[in-house]
Amino acid sequence: MSPKLPVNNAQTITEFLNLHKAQTAEEESVDSYKFAFDDEAFLSRRETIGIRFELELLKPEILLKEHGIEHTITVFGSTRFISRESAEALVRDAKTPAEIAEAKKALLHSQYYESAREFGSLVAGYNKIQKENANKLHICTGGGPGIMEAANRGAYECGDETIGFNISLPREQHPNPYISPGLSFRFHYFALRKMHFMLRARAIVAYPGGFGSFDELFEVLTLIQTKKVVSIPVILVGKSFWNEMVNFREMVNFGVIDEDDMQIIHFVETAQEAWKLIEDWYQLA
Repeated sequence: MSPKLPVNNAQTITEFLNLHKAQTAEEESVDSYKFAFDDEAFLSRRETIGIRFELELLKPEILLKEHGIEHTITVFGSTRFISRESAEALVRDAKTPAEIAEAKKALLHSQYYESAREFGSLVAGYNKIQKENANKLHICTGGGPGIMEAANRGAYECGDETIGFNISLPREQHPNPYISPGLSFRFHYFALRKMHFMLRARAIVAYPGGFGSFDELFEVLTLIQTKKVVSIPVILVGKSFWNEMVNFREMVNFGVIDEDDMQIIHFVETAQEAWKLIEDWYQLA
């Protein structure tokens, strides 16, 4: 029996765009005569994957440069958290035991939404007194709901520019409404999105989250540990959550990370503590 090994284990761009073989075959002159840069089917072929990588790297790079954005603070966290106002409405409307329990959980977790919102406003407040773009720090998120929305919202409500790096997903993620015009980007490749999270990042602020937040956090920790990037503050908001989810100290005791690696991570409880740590790190005050 022949092994049934896949030819490619990634979702191809042709699958994402739902292009059929007849559309990519280029058998008619009307297709083959198109300019290569104007030919969606050609650009979606497996052989052009390197070009698509380059385009996803280049487009945000150019546009962010045109907006004068040199420094960012990248904020991670759960997509599931909602504002206190929305959570209170759920509590008021809840009727069944399941609805009541869910609403109470939403209200408890809304503290993180409001904290991220406050953090965004603190960063924006700093930017207001800066005359040079080179001194400003801009909130950058994955562009979706939850903590991402909250951080973008806090900065947006203070009149600051905010950035969103969205990703195409099976259940499509739509940009939150608090991303500045011209600064909402969409990626197909997680790797290129992660690269942009880090290219201008001067700090990482991670709120409680799920698989995606852990993925992004540990990528950052690995880059700093292996000295692929200069050390920047990696701030984990919510000590009880992080210490319960990951026993970093036991990783040291077990010998899989060094004591020095613990210096990469900073635990805080509030938005003010997170911002104070960044202020002290870069002597902003």
